[in-house]
Amino acid sequence: MSVELFNPVGVFQPDSYFQVAVGVGKKIVFLSGQVAQDESGSIVGQDDLAAQAEQVYLNVAAALQEAGATFDDVAKLTVYVVNWTPDKMEQLVSGAMRAAEKVGFDPRRAITLVGVSALSSPELLVEVEAVAVVD
Repeated sequence: MSVELFNPVGVFQPDSYFQVAVGVGKKIVFLSGQVAQDESGSIVGQDDLAAQAEQVYLNVAAALQEAGATFDDVAKLTVYVVNWTPDKMEQLVSGAMRAAEKVGFDPRRAITLVGVSALSSPELLVEVEAVAVVD
């Protein structure tokens, strides 16, 4: 495996993500922010954060596969959520977990969650970008 994930001694030890990702490999894959659009460009999950999160993570997994990587190779995720409030966490995680079950991956990574006022289209609620390291 090209990415080692862990929570170091001396910092908060969360269950839902890792504080540190160490990547060693020959290729680094940078994914542009993925949004809740299907292959035809239609927005999936109008006004439904969980449905959009699911589609976004499915898109991340598909993009990784085309780049010769898997979710195991992801070192870092950045998640952007429109008008973020902590009560949206359950919906966000629910969607990510549905995608993880469909594709078979563990979505826990080193991750940054950023609240934003808007994305590229007013219908979009979440966007995820990824960095992966491949042997």
